[in-house]
Amino acid sequence: MPHGTRPSHRRFSHSPTKASRQPAARRQNDFALPASSTPPLPPVASFAELEMPAALLSTLTQQGVTEPFAIQASTLPDALNGRDVLGRGRTGSGKTLAFGLAMLARSAGRRAEPRRPLALVLVPTRELAQQVTDALMPYAQSLRLRSATVVGGVSISRQAAALNRGAEILVATPGRLTDLINRGACSLEHVRITVLDEADQMADMGFLPQVTALLDQVAPGGQRMLFSATLDRNVDRLVQRFLTDPVVHSVDPSAGAVTTMEHHLLHVTEADKHDATTHIAARDGRVIMFVDMKHAADRLTRKLLSSGVRAAALHGGKSQPQRNRTLEQFRTGDVSVLVATNVAARGIHIDGLDLVVNVDPPNDHKDYLHRGGRTARAGESGTVVTLVLPKQRREMDRMMATAGITPHSARVRSGDAELNRITGARTPSGVPVTIPAPASEGRRASGAARNRRPARNRRPQRFATTERAGG
Repeated sequence: MPHGTRPSHRRFSHSPTKASRQPAARRQNDFALPASSTPPLPPVASFAELEMPAALLSTLTQQGVTEPFAIQASTLPDALNGRDVLGRGRTGSGKTLAFGLAMLARSAGRRAEPRRPLALVLVPTRELAQQVTDALMPYAQSLRLRSATVVGGVSISRQAAALNRGAEILVATPGRLTDLINRGACSLEHVRITVLDEADQMADMGFLPQVTALLDQVAPGGQRMLFSATLDRNVDRLVQRFLTDPVVHSVDPSAGAVTTMEHHLLHVTEADKHDATTHIAARDGRVIMFVDMKHAADRLTRKLLSSGVRAAALHGGKSQPQRNRTLEQFRTGDVSVLVATNVAARGIHIDGLDLVVNVDPPNDHKDYLHRGGRTARAGESGTVVTLVLPKQRREMDRMMATAGITPHSARVRSGDAELNRITGARTPSGVPVTIPAPASEGRRASGAARNRRPARNRRPQRFATTERAGG
């Protein structure tokens, strides 16, 4: 359904889902969503009810995706119909397929000119760009749609070459896409479907000016879909300016936390915090530990390695090859503890991760929700633990109230039975371990790339590998 002239006053269609019944404390930082006389289409119970190409339905079955998640069931009917969509759902709720299936279905059968994509997905981080790309790979391939992924930290000339070969679907971070446009390597004039994924983080990271400039360049009258875990007033600016009569579909961003995620505030002393952290890290199983600074991540990683814990750091100071290698080591179990800054709080999907630890409490409730979103994904269970010093207690209580979460609280020390029960903590071996440095592999990989030209660079690029489709 193509859009006509955009009206000057925006009205919102609100899907009757859990978010509309949230307590006031959970919604106090969100902007108000005006009511609208335009109702949303009813949700579906199965993908078969949707008017999608048979190839997409077949691929869903092949991928083992049998029933739509709530955000998909409510959003896809309107998105497939060409409506502008404002979608809200916690990380891991299935947002990627909610916009991705509609975008691919509506792009099927079209062919992009060189440097002129037809659909654009803007994301805040490299990791999220890769996750979106991987999640949509099998579905785009089934429709013979080509893609390009453009992010910082990797060769811009190769990305320009991919765009020059032609790509119907473009997944991009704002900064790198702006650079490519300024070089004349990309034009957005043919983009008629635009998606903003994790819009709140793009606003928090200061990307609003770039995002606004990019949206001003897409084809007028096209479909815009904005997805976010939280809806605050920075997101409201984008909604008011770029979405026309959007239908709102909300899945409570903390609903998963209520049913599948446990939250614990563990009160520790300054003197015992390091030992408690080390005991948790020595547990049997993987864990992501969040700290607030890059140097803190490196320092904690060194201490854990010296205590016998197989740990690695992930933060913005690492090169993209290093980050990719570290994540692969974590996925395969070569690394059991990922010590991360907020760079990993979105866009990192690790199956079976059941514990997230905030060694340093997050700055606000949004960061808390996104850090915690690394566990309890797609209905799985998980635990989020925050280590709280006495001076941090009042602020953490306020943060939990704002997020609409009632956590379990306990005062613990390293070696306590309660700490062990909640986290699986145990005494580390004390025998130092070494993790192979990812930098050397990155250099070998880049050197190999210089010495040989991959065959796929000589023909239009397609999505090539598959991954689980959750959001």
